[in-house]
Amino acid sequence: MTCQLYAGHRGAGKSTELLRLQKHLNEQGCFVVYFAADEEDIEPEDAQYTDILLACTRHLLEALKDSASPSSLLNWLKDRWQELKDLALTEVSLEGLSVEAQISQFAKITANLRTEPGQRQKIRERVNPHTITLIEALNQFINDAKKHLPNGYSQLVFIADNLDRIVPVTQEDGRTNHDQIFLDRSEQLKALDCHLVYTVPISLLYSNRAIDVANNYGNAQVLPMIMVQTPQNQLYQHGINKFTELLQKRLNLIDSNQSIVDMFETREALERLCLMSGGHVRNLLLLMKEAIKYTDTLPIPTRALQRSVSELRNTYRNTVFANEWQALAKVYYSKQKENDQLYRGLLFNRCILEYRYLNPEGESQVWYDIHPLIKGIQEFQDAFNFTHHEPGAPSDWKSGATRTKSAYAD
Repeated sequence: MTCQLYAGHRGAGKSTELLRLQKHLNEQGCFVVYFAADEEDIEPEDAQYTDILLACTRHLLEALKDSASPSSLLNWLKDRWQELKDLALTEVSLEGLSVEAQISQFAKITANLRTEPGQRQKIRERVNPHTITLIEALNQFINDAKKHLPNGYSQLVFIADNLDRIVPVTQEDGRTNHDQIFLDRSEQLKALDCHLVYTVPISLLYSNRAIDVANNYGNAQVLPMIMVQTPQNQLYQHGINKFTELLQKRLNLIDSNQSIVDMFETREALERLCLMSGGHVRNLLLLMKEAIKYTDTLPIPTRALQRSVSELRNTYRNTVFANEWQALAKVYYSKQKENDQLYRGLLFNRCILEYRYLNPEGESQVWYDIHPLIKGIQEFQDAFNFTHHEPGAPSDWKSGATRTKSAYAD
């Protein structure tokens, strides 16, 4: 069995890629169980390993209950029902209930992890001592299901998406909840007897535990930003063209006869919008949506684009703490980041973006930059001028900042 970690900035398109993977694997004879963890199961602001295990159990149970006997899981639940039933907010006895009704009671417990903050810790305290036996029961169910998969399927794959949205919380000992979930519990995460894909926070891959992550899981796959600008701060036309194609495909869902270029006053305005996204798919769509909101008639006027960019730029301004501006200036200057908690936080918040490209030798090269919207913020410009007001500072900085502000000024 394989266990693969998948990371990338939130909103970069990981879910889209995982859904494409699901479709591809289904066509290759793999029965795929996919779920987005933060939609019904976990609270990203307060998540622990037990929450993930219960969510995995619920989704595998619901997806495979017609292919296998759930008796091992239901027996596990019956053995602990007296201490768990109040957490399902019920006085119902499992005895005499149909299989569907018993599964429903299990689902109530997992649902309360997200919807009932007051119950969350109680559920963890009562389930935690029994996670090993729960995994054993779940694997009995999985192995039975693998023998009775629907016709045409020979492998079972489980994909847990959106675990990367779990917010990092630093404990008193300096370690984070990410360490506790993905490292302390790595053996349990890998223990499910099927092929596994977990999304993980990108900041974990650049922490002081990166070697431990690799040792436990192998090399993680990372989905970088689409490169719309080179490390030399030059427009990267190939990436801009890809983003233009993306917008055109979205537009075709509404009007296949409309050209995305014709929706803007000039092609330069469209390309500037792509550049301001930083190669971040969700930011691109958000900027486009907001610009249309401020447009009465097409083409989208420059003023609407300016307002869209300005509002998202203000969001990024509010995200950055006073002690972080100089760190951002260093990243812009060097195209690299330091490996400490401050930089990992900026990476998690998408103030620092990761890019990759293949060099002429075919080797993958990684570099970093700040989000383009930040370049137009006065606090950043002041920090850059203070930190790098010296010979050797990027010759295009002043003109680059001027272009950004003149195109979409606050």
